[in-house]
Amino acid sequence: MDAEITVTELTADLVPSVVQLCQQALDLPEDAAEAASIVDVLWPRATADRSVVGLGAYRGADLVGVLICSVSSTEPGIGHVDLVAVLADQRRRGVGRALLQRAERVLAERGATEVLLAGNPPYYAWPGIDVRYTPAVCAALALGYQQDRTAWNMTADLSYDGSPALRSTEAAERRLADQGVTVRRAEPADLPALTAFARSTFGGTWDGELAGSVGRADAGCHLAERNGEVLGFAAYGSSRPSWFGPMGTAPAAEGSGIGGVLLRRCLRDQRAAGLDRAQIGWVGPVPFYSGSAGAWIERVFFLYRRTLSRA
Repeated sequence: MDAEITVTELTADLVPSVVQLCQQALDLPEDAAEAASIVDVLWPRATADRSVVGLGAYRGADLVGVLICSVSSTEPGIGHVDLVAVLADQRRRGVGRALLQRAERVLAERGATEVLLAGNPPYYAWPGIDVRYTPAVCAALALGYQQDRTAWNMTADLSYDGSPALRSTEAAERRLADQGVTVRRAEPADLPALTAFARSTFGGTWDGELAGSVGRADAGCHLAERNGEVLGFAAYGSSRPSWFGPMGTAPAAEGSGIGGVLLRRCLRDQRAAGLDRAQIGWVGPVPFYSGSAGAWIERVFFLYRRTLSRA
C-alpha cells in the first residue's frame, strides 16, 4: 500500500533537492537541462520581487513532487503557480492535486483571490503549461481551472553558420551609423537608462527582465542609441540561458532595421555560448521573428486561472 502523501513548505536549503527532482521530472529535455536556472529564477531570485513559497510532496521520506508559487507584485489579489514537477512513477496518484490544493491555501493566506497557472514576470520559466505536459493539463482541468489564453514560443536555429538567425549585421550597422545610431553591448552602467526607456515606452515588467540580463552570466543585452538616447534594446538569458527576450524599439525608430540587428546580435551571443537553438519566449510579433531570424512557432502553452472560493 502507498504511503500517505505529505505536503510541506520547503526551506531555501532544499533548493538543490528541488533542482535534482526537476532534472528527473521535467519530461522535455530542454527543460530538464535548465532545471537549475529554472529553480533559481523562480525561487531565490524571485524573492527579491515578491513572496515565494516552495512546496514539497513526500511519500514517506521520499520527495516525489515539488511546486513553486508566488504572489503577483503588480496585480493585487493574484497568485501564480510557477512550477509543478512530479516524478513520472508518481503521476495520477494524487501528488499534483495535493500540491495544487496546498498552493491555493498558501496563496489565499497571502491575499490571493484568484490563482493563475501562468508565468509571473519578470521572474518566470514558461508562459504557462506546455501542451506536451499532458498530466499537468489534466490536473488543472480536474481542479476546475479554466483556460483563458494561449501563448507560444518561437525557435531560432543556431546550429549552422548559414542559419538566417546568424546573418551578418555589419552592413545594417553601417547604415545605422550613417544615421547617427550606435549599436553596442549594454553594460551595467546603462541599466538606469534602459529600464527608464522600457517603463516609459512599454510599461509592464521588462525593466525587471533587463536587470536580470545585463551583467549576468549566461545572459546579456544589446542596445541602440543616438546622441545618448536609447532607441531600442534586445536581451536574453534573464530567465533561462536559452531564452531570448525581451526586446523593444522606440515607435519612432520602427522600420529602421534596429530590431533585426539587436536580435541577431543576441542570437550570436547565445550560439557563442554553445547553444544550437534559442527560444524566443512569449512571442507577440510572429512575422518579425520569422523574417529576421527564420524562427518558427514550436512551443505552445495553455494559461489557466481559477477564482478561489471564499472561506
